[in-house]
Amino acid sequence: MQSKNFTYPIDDAWSTAEIVAVVDFLGIIEQANESRVAKELILKKYAAFKAVVPSIAEEKRIDRAFERESGYSIYKTIKGLK
Repeated sequence: MQSKNFTYPIDDAWSTAEIVAVVDFLGIIEQANESRVAKELILKKYAAFKAVVPSIAEEKRIDRAFERESGYSIYKTIKGLK
């Protein structure tokens, strides 16, 4: 996998563990769009992400920022699993 330099949408109010959960999830979204990733792993990371970002509005904001930066959509990736 080629290394890309994305700036992830991170909230300064999040704890280190919360930042790690969000970055792990966004990394899995990247991997899922570039290669094969187990559905269970994506859903596990998504659950951890939702524990940090329970608000749908905040998730959409992060998704838009992440898609602008990386070209990958959280929504489209998760929808594609179902």
